[in-house]
Amino acid sequence: MINGEILDILKKSRKNGWVLEPDAKKIFRISGFDVPQHTLASSADEAAGFANKTGYPVVAKVVSPKIVHKSDVGGVEVNIDNDKRLKTVFNRFSKMDGFAGLFVEKMVSGTELIIGAKIDEQFGPVVLMGIGGVGVELYGDTAIRMAPVGKTDVKSMIDDLKAKKLIEGFRGSRPVNIDKLSATLVKFSELVMELKEKIESIDLNPVICGGAECVIADARIILKKK
Repeated sequence: MINGEILDILKKSRKNGWVLEPDAKKIFRISGFDVPQHTLASSADEAAGFANKTGYPVVAKVVSPKIVHKSDVGGVEVNIDNDKRLKTVFNRFSKMDGFAGLFVEKMVSGTELIIGAKIDEQFGPVVLMGIGGVGVELYGDTAIRMAPVGKTDVKSMIDDLKAKKLIEGFRGSRPVNIDKLSATLVKFSELVMELKEKIESIDLNPVICGGAECVIADARIILKKK
């Protein structure tokens, strides 16, 4: 799964200690995961051009090697539905510390999940899955298994969640495609096993899962300290 292009991205990111989102998305796309259509815009016109080509609404995120947690500094705007608002967001984000561009993505919809991994000193690579978005901080509804995980492990992780019904479809919401979620988690686990000597942790939050696909909407890779 890891190739020379991924190794080059990790090497380039070493100076920051983590992988900027555009490069993290590239790693997951190369590895066969679904990611939203996106671009890294260096101007407001470039951002608007992408949005008009792919269609609104879009989400915009600040890209900066000095900003690891974008939401904490107001560096994420969702449901942007016109050029004027997108250009206003660009101008605001461009004043943030270390601004290196605006990451613009096509909006996707579905159930927000979190998939993550940590290299534990005692247990080695462990994989986490649960209810994502802000819900993970509010409810902490997650399940953890040692990597690598298989399809049977994924089923037991889903069964462990208090909000399992959200995944199965709750009050008219579309159920998550369990086969796609399972395949995504198993493949993620395999990637973590290959990267375990190079990373400290990975957070994919949210992963948007629906009836047909699971799309990685946000990705953060923290590299292992030397």
